[in-house]
Amino acid sequence: MSEENTNAADVSETIRKAAHDDGERGGGASAREKKMMSGGFGRKKACRFCTENDYQMDYKNVRILGSLLSEHGRIVPRRITGNCAHHQRQATTALKRARQLALLGYVSAGQ
Repeated sequence: MSEENTNAADVSETIRKAAHDDGERGGGASAREKKMMSGGFGRKKACRFCTENDYQMDYKNVRILGSLLSEHGRIVPRRITGNCAHHQRQATTALKRARQLALLGYVSAGQ
């Protein structure tokens, strides 16, 4: 009886190791871990307000300010938009002013 238990344990251990080697049970590195190990996430985004003079930060320019909002009406963070710190602060102020004057909503209209 003990010999049968030992054989069953050996078989289950062999199956577990094979599944682990194949990556079926999460043994391998995820795509994010591989990307981090390779040295980063790619090229850093450039601030579009610094690179192009066409974009002027103003609370009246609703088209540009709308692109800095998420679909829920939240301000998109700097790491996503690629803005520099200076222009992100200006964008936040302009968005808040546009909301006060009802040029932009505080939340999305689809809720």
